[in-house]
Amino acid sequence: MTVGDGKSPSLSDEDWEHFARDSEQSIRESAPKEPSARARMVTERLRQQDEEAAKARRKGLGGLLGRGGRNVPPSHPEGWRTGPAWQEMNGKAARKRRILGGIGVVLVVAVGAAIVVNPGDIASRIPGGWGKDKGAPESSEGAATLGRPFAGSPAEEYADGAAGIVLPEAAAVGGASKEQVASALKLTKDFLVAANLDPATLRGERPAAALELLDPQQEEMITKVNAGLRKPDRENDPLALFSRFDPNEVRVVGDVVKTRGRMTFAEGKDGVVTIHADYTFVYPLTKKENGSRQVARTIVRRVVDTEILDPARFSVTPGKLVIARHMMDIGNTTCDVHDGFIHPGFPRLAGHGEEEGESGPSVDPYDRSRGLGADDEDRQGRCGKVTRT
Repeated sequence: MTVGDGKSPSLSDEDWEHFARDSEQSIRESAPKEPSARARMVTERLRQQDEEAAKARRKGLGGLLGRGGRNVPPSHPEGWRTGPAWQEMNGKAARKRRILGGIGVVLVVAVGAAIVVNPGDIASRIPGGWGKDKGAPESSEGAATLGRPFAGSPAEEYADGAAGIVLPEAAAVGGASKEQVASALKLTKDFLVAANLDPATLRGERPAAALELLDPQQEEMITKVNAGLRKPDRENDPLALFSRFDPNEVRVVGDVVKTRGRMTFAEGKDGVVTIHADYTFVYPLTKKENGSRQVARTIVRRVVDTEILDPARFSVTPGKLVIARHMMDIGNTTCDVHDGFIHPGFPRLAGHGEEEGESGPSVDPYDRSRGLGADDEDRQGRCGKVTRT
């Protein structure tokens, strides 16, 4: 297996165009020569059959789609907000890694090899096209409904809930054994599930299962978390770690939250092993009031770094989770409200996403190729508009 630092650089449009041109040239050069007369006759006959079948399909599709032949979904100009800057625990400074020279060639080869194994994760990092989670082709798009709450969004292709959090194969690295790495990976997944998928957490209840996993010796962090749950404000916002909705306002549609992301681990400074988790959660919601049929989606992306620390060198509790850094980005929520809940906007609410204070740039919340880190200063702590939900 390959152990990485969890930060996957994306290809620039120019690099991708070069790659596409080179691939096309290689295909042309390796193509077979002029076929025989018999082969040409067979090919022409098949082509004619394909054309006739295509005409029949288009005729039938026109009837299904109705006049105009298009099924255009409504727009959802909802708001987004980012969480606070990277949270620093135990006085440790953030570590920035830069990879210089030769990365273009190595990355192209990696994309070509990995896309067979995990097309969803790798494709979401390719600039442009559907690979950037641009969504399904237009003909398959549609408005979200109670029966199909993910219709018309890339989330239709995401995994269901915890099934989308696939752990990498554990291996000994740094000062940690294979067993220690496996245990820490499982703890990290358990925390992500409890903090972002547990129905009680989503209903705005105290996230007891997630809190139980945290190392009590991270006293500063535990204090901030409890303060935020007790009396949330801008400085102590439980949304920094937990996905919570006001039960008096909305409810989750069905029992499925869509998930996509990746988890890696690597040795860092002084032999400390860091687990890097980067996941997107898509929540379908409807208003609490009886008879409501409107569906809105909120997209939460979380980056969480946990660490495996040697008890002989650090004050840690065996079997508990040490969070080194965390950050979040929420697509479709009311900005500048810090009451501990996500407040989604619903379609046809005029002006939502364009209110005063939402002055940040537009963002596609499904685009996992964009960075989400301390260097993302342009969007840090700001509100703005999402291009879709």
